[in-house]
Amino acid sequence: MDPFRIEIPRAELDDLRRRLAATRWPSRPIAEDWSRGVPLRYLKELADYWRTGYDWRAAEARINEFSQYRTEIDGATVHLLHVRSPEPHALPLILTHGWPSSVVEFLDVIGPLSDPAAYGGDPADAFDLVIPSIPGYGFSGPDLAPGWDIRRVGRAWAELMNRLGYRLYGAQGGDFGSLISLELGRVDPDHVVGVHTSMLVALPSGDPEEVAGLSPADQVKLDRHVLFETELSGYFKLQATRPQTVSYGLTDSPVGQLAWIIEKFWEWTDSAESPEDAVSRDTLLTNAMIYWLTGTGGSSAQLYYEYRRQLTGGPPDPPITVPVGVAVFPHDMVLPIRRLADRDIKTITHWSEFERGGHFSALEQPELYVEDLRKFFRGLRD
Repeated sequence: MDPFRIEIPRAELDDLRRRLAATRWPSRPIAEDWSRGVPLRYLKELADYWRTGYDWRAAEARINEFSQYRTEIDGATVHLLHVRSPEPHALPLILTHGWPSSVVEFLDVIGPLSDPAAYGGDPADAFDLVIPSIPGYGFSGPDLAPGWDIRRVGRAWAELMNRLGYRLYGAQGGDFGSLISLELGRVDPDHVVGVHTSMLVALPSGDPEEVAGLSPADQVKLDRHVLFETELSGYFKLQATRPQTVSYGLTDSPVGQLAWIIEKFWEWTDSAESPEDAVSRDTLLTNAMIYWLTGTGGSSAQLYYEYRRQLTGGPPDPPITVPVGVAVFPHDMVLPIRRLADRDIKTITHWSEFERGGHFSALEQPELYVEDLRKFFRGLRD
């Protein structure tokens, strides 16, 4: 483990400001709402704030408050935050982000999870936290060999926790972090006490009997799957088939990358007028900055390509045998139907459905997120 600290040269920040000032904007759009993508007026105003008002150094200092390391696993660089709890019997927990997210997603929950007593909670609920950046994402860097699919990341996480000396630990994630955490439970069941997911994908098989007699609430979830497939999944298909092509625009244009990311924070969050209804403006920009400063807009897209190959060409996933907890937030990109989830995972022991929140639950609803993790892992600590 090599100690790591974020120290972005001033020249890179100056270059970003020059690029933002020189943005070549499209002509006046047909629609000013979100129906055809990110509205021009909104993005111009956000980019101007990025250039003139946003303070990267404050964000950098906040992340640097936590111990960080980089290590090499299976030929890839892995960056991580490692936060030890002051409680001697804290349960180790590895938190994994997805796309287009980063370790920034978890900054607001680090304190309550690692030191619950300081936030009015029970010290018995404390966690030691390991928060890695997926290979190809953020400060894990853009240099990535082929073959880094979900299974390989899961194996890397098992090795990471072994190197840190953790004999028993939990796993949590949403988006790709959900898939990686479930894979970790598959490959390291002797050490993973349980997996908590804040986004579970449970797709209909095509058998009409599976979706016969759905409740109105479950029908809404099924309709959400249909909407994702027909309208919201364009980014997925592009990154899963031509990640190299999209990488040029993401790497060269900060506004292009910002639009690519910010659209998902609009579509997948509990927001009304803009993503800032759910996530603060500065947090949105800090997350985008990590992709920009590390040049990982293109390399992060490669995971979609590898995941598609895994789905279409690899062996089926073996059953997961460790306990699984599921938190369902109503404005997520897809919503699991319980009967389909139980079909795929036989070990679901905890299921929560909330009335607010979306895909980035640790950012949008940190209190609900923290309490659900505590509830799930309470019965597994022994």
